[in-house]
Amino acid sequence: MKRRRFVKTASSAALGLIAARAPLFAKGSPSEKVVVAIMGLNGRGTVLGRAFAKTPNATVAYVCDVDSQVLAKGAAAVGESQSPSPKSLGDFRRALDDKSIDALVIAAPDHWHAPAAILAMSAGKHVYLEKPCGHNAREGELLVEAQRKHGRVVQMGTQQRSAPRSIEVVNAIRDGLIGKPYLARAWYANTRATIGRGKSAPVPANLDYELWQGPAPHTPYHDNVVHYNWHWFRRWGTGEICNNGTHEIDVCRWALGVDRCSRVTSTGGRYHFDDDWEFPDTQEAAFEFPGGKTIIWEGQSCNGLNTYGRSRGTAILGTTGSVVMDRDGYVVYDLKNTVVKQNLAAQAADGLNISADDDMTALHIANFVDAIRTGAPLRQPIDEGAKSVLLCHLGNIAQWTGRALRVDPATGRIQGDEQAMAHWSREYAPGWAPAV
Repeated sequence: MKRRRFVKTASSAALGLIAARAPLFAKGSPSEKVVVAIMGLNGRGTVLGRAFAKTPNATVAYVCDVDSQVLAKGAAAVGESQSPSPKSLGDFRRALDDKSIDALVIAAPDHWHAPAAILAMSAGKHVYLEKPCGHNAREGELLVEAQRKHGRVVQMGTQQRSAPRSIEVVNAIRDGLIGKPYLARAWYANTRATIGRGKSAPVPANLDYELWQGPAPHTPYHDNVVHYNWHWFRRWGTGEICNNGTHEIDVCRWALGVDRCSRVTSTGGRYHFDDDWEFPDTQEAAFEFPGGKTIIWEGQSCNGLNTYGRSRGTAILGTTGSVVMDRDGYVVYDLKNTVVKQNLAAQAADGLNISADDDMTALHIANFVDAIRTGAPLRQPIDEGAKSVLLCHLGNIAQWTGRALRVDPATGRIQGDEQAMAHWSREYAPGWAPAV
C-alpha cells in the first residue's frame, strides 16, 4: 500500500491513535505546502531535512546549526532533495521570526529540545521534536502545557509508532494474540568507545559555543563534548536510556497499553571505561504499572551482545505466547517457543545506524504533515510521547538515588522522596528558563 494511501485510509480506531488538537493548516488551503525549518544538522537533523524535502506537500525553507561547517554540509545534503535549496541560519530563532514558517523540526542536543519547542509554539509554529522530548521530567510537563495552550501540532520522533508491521502486531496483541500481555522487555546493545578525559581547549572558530550551550548552565569548552559525546554528560544529555531506550520503552508501553508507572528500580553503573562519562553504560531498569504489568529496560552501551539475535528490540510476554519485535517486523511464539507467525522485512536494517533514512521516518513525517494540513490524527502526539520519556527520566533518577521510587500513576510524580524529586527539573542559564 502506498504511503499516502496508508496514512489516509487507516482508521483511528484500528491504529489506536490520538487526535491532534491543532486546527487545520494555518494558510487555509489544503493544496499548499507545509514550510519547515530544521534545527540541528549534525546527524539526525540532516536525515529529517532530506525526508521533509522529499515528503509531498512539505518543503524545507531553512536549515539551522551553530556550527558553520555542519551547516554548510547539511544545507548541501538537503538541497540535493529539493529545489530551491533551503536558506542557512546560524540561529534558529531567526526562522521563528518568519511568518511563512509553519513548523520547527528539532534535532539539536537534548538540553535544547523543550526550550526550543516552547519558543516555537509561542511563535505560532507546529513542532516535530526528536526524542527525548525533554532534558528532565519537568520539561515534559511544560511541553504538554504549551501544546494545550497554543493548540499546535507537536509530534515526537519515535518513528516506530508509524511502522506498519509494528502497528499490525500491537493491534493483534490488543486483540488477544498472546493472551493477556504482562511483561515487556526492551534492550539496546552497542560497543561505544571511551570518551576519555576532556581538556580545556579554545572554542573552534566554526562553532558558536555560547548558543550551542543555550539553556544549559554555561561552562568552559572541553574537547570531548561536541558534537556527540554531550549525550553522556548530565549538563546536556540524558544517557542511553533516554537516547535510545526511549524508542523501545515507548514500544513496550504501547504494546502493554499502560500509561504511568507506580514503582521504579534501577541497577547498573559505568563499568567499561574510567572516563568522563556520567551515566551508566550498563543498566537494568524496571517499571511496574497498575494492573500487574511490568517493563524492563536493558541498556548495554559498550558491550554489543545481542538479545534474540537483535542489537535492539522488544519482547512482549503474554499468558498464551510471546512476540519479539523490532524495526524490521515481528515474530510470534507460542508457550513452547514454536514460531506461529512472523512478518519481517526482506532485508534487516542496521538498528544502530542513527543517520539512516527509513520508511518509518518517512511515514512519521508524512503523518505530521497531514496533521497540520488536514487535522489527521497524530501517531505520537506530545502528551503520549512525554509519558514514555518520563519513564526514562525516572529510570535515571532511580539509578542516581540508588533506591526504589514510588510514583503516583495519576501524575507520574515521585511520592515521599524529596531527594529524588530534586532531580525533577534543572537550573538554566540566566534568561533561558522555559516558561509557558
